[in-house]
Amino acid sequence: MKKPLLKNIFTSLAIISTSLFYAQEYSFKNYDWNEKVTAIEIPEKYKNEKEVILDHTSKIEFVVTGKSAVQFQLLHEKIYINSDDAIERNNKIYIPFSLNESVLVNKARVILKNGTVINLDKKDIKEDVDQEKGMKFNYFAVNGLEKGAVIEKIYVLQESPEFTGQTIKMQDEYPIANLSFELIHPNYLIFKTKSYNGLSQPIIDDKKLENSVVLSISEKDIPALDNDEQYSNWALQLKTFRFKLNENQLSGGRDLNSFKEFSTGVYERLNPVLDKKQQSALDAFCASIPKSDDVQEQIWNIENKIKKTIAYDRYIDTKENVSAIIDSKQANQTDILKLYLAVFKNFKIENNMVFTSNRYKIPFDKDFESFENLSELLFYFPTINKYLTPTEIEYRIPLFPPTIANNNGLFIKEKTFSGVKVGIGEINFIEIPGSEVTHDVMNITADFTQDIENPVITSSISFGGYSALNFQPIKDFASAEQYKTVLKSIAENYTVEAEYKSLTTENDGTDFIGKKPFVLNVTFDGKDLTKKAGENYLFSVGETIGKQMEFYQENKRTLPVEIDYPHLYTRKIKIVLPKGATVKNLDKFTMDFKTLINGKTQAAFESKYSKKGDEITIENTEFYHIINYPLSKFDEYKDVINAAADFNKIVIIVTKP
Repeated sequence: MKKPLLKNIFTSLAIISTSLFYAQEYSFKNYDWNEKVTAIEIPEKYKNEKEVILDHTSKIEFVVTGKSAVQFQLLHEKIYINSDDAIERNNKIYIPFSLNESVLVNKARVILKNGTVINLDKKDIKEDVDQEKGMKFNYFAVNGLEKGAVIEKIYVLQESPEFTGQTIKMQDEYPIANLSFELIHPNYLIFKTKSYNGLSQPIIDDKKLENSVVLSISEKDIPALDNDEQYSNWALQLKTFRFKLNENQLSGGRDLNSFKEFSTGVYERLNPVLDKKQQSALDAFCASIPKSDDVQEQIWNIENKIKKTIAYDRYIDTKENVSAIIDSKQANQTDILKLYLAVFKNFKIENNMVFTSNRYKIPFDKDFESFENLSELLFYFPTINKYLTPTEIEYRIPLFPPTIANNNGLFIKEKTFSGVKVGIGEINFIEIPGSEVTHDVMNITADFTQDIENPVITSSISFGGYSALNFQPIKDFASAEQYKTVLKSIAENYTVEAEYKSLTTENDGTDFIGKKPFVLNVTFDGKDLTKKAGENYLFSVGETIGKQMEFYQENKRTLPVEIDYPHLYTRKIKIVLPKGATVKNLDKFTMDFKTLINGKTQAAFESKYSKKGDEITIENTEFYHIINYPLSKFDEYKDVINAAADFNKIVIIVTKP
């Protein structure tokens, strides 16, 4: 089986830069834990913590077997367990690698408070299946865990080298009392490194091991960083360490694993010259794509055609050429990019390939040229300033995964020098579609004229952009009965789970993604929203907008706010009363909460009402125009979020005429 595009390129570059290495054994071959351990002393400052990483030792060493480079990795960790939650969380020690890999050491044990040691061995390894993700996990089943115990684990792996860039996490959601990291490599290699978020710079020692350099980082008392804070980007705030091979003094290689080198290699690989047979197959394929004078519409048609006729699987073998991709109707990562590029060229559509990262995993650092930054793919169209994701079947331009937006990316453009076309890389920022794209519009009427105890509620809800994307693809991938059940579940959020009288939809299916909003029209009896209280009737009008997120945080906020994408809500509720009926509590609908950043309103919840005769109209607008909100603005942001939840609880008092 051939490797996907990025792995192919990374591997070839690694071999080029390491073919002249000399063989040696790795330095921590005899590393082990203390077999004569007794009860472990817990530092006073951590005795009342629920869970603490007492010691975290990791090492990565690059060595050689024959002429090929090999990477050895060690992890040794001791975790103090001091709460019921910690016991439950750690009664399975998940193994972060496949048991089929080159595992040289894999050990775990529990040291109880009284010094008793429970050794775990291979018979304690179980298998777990995540049904939702379809993945299997191996773990040590831990028995006898108690408060005050320490879990100790150690593993050593032999792996293919990752010279193109690695990120090491040096902070966790639990405090770390002692941390030690070493990067060990031959002394003729030069690595580029970078520490993030206050992590200390590595100390370089070229005397500790013969013919080797040891880069070491030691830290004490690293505070916990809460990974449960809503609307945040944990990965961006962590203390982390990055490194990549930059120079091989033995071979003379310099500026290795650079974006320039990557851009040139990717362009050459993905833009082959087509012979007559391939061009003929491509022309026939393009002839089946609807034509449009509107550039975005034309790109949408191209994307729709490819995604509906070519099955994408990044792990299948690479096809010989473009015509083979079209004939087989299958494509891996390399194939799908080749096909898109060939089709865009046929339609004379200017584009850039964009390589970036998931901002919640490895945020792209424009100042550190690590290939870890280049794990995700996009196309950018300069003439319309829009993006397309080639591998995600449910998306259509202008929508693409928000996890790779609001991030930098490597934009590879085609340039011609002396008649020769080459790929030139340039780092730019990837903008996400604004709040005007993900715009949800709600129109609701509550009619009390026929029955004050059972008003008829009519709701028309239009979901735009990313909101619509949650619903539109479902119709094409579910049976009619399944889709009916899904729609019922969606409607229940707006009918307070009451049975609806009618339910219709508009613009469902992939043909409308990125083009039109998904519309849900539902009518139901509002008797469950109305309660009699003496001579009055209490109507829970706020519940008609559906359940809203409540954002209350007991602990002090530590992370700035980061949301997935900008969005806007516009709501209008009309209440039609019997003639002469009176209403109280309307003043509750007057609300005004804003988040100001540099004097500009970037998030808000604004609500007002008006009364004309027997009709009351309530209008509110809620929006989040940007993705990032500084920690200093957290309380303002939280007030905006909670305003919608407070609106959701508003009850009016209606009195019969």
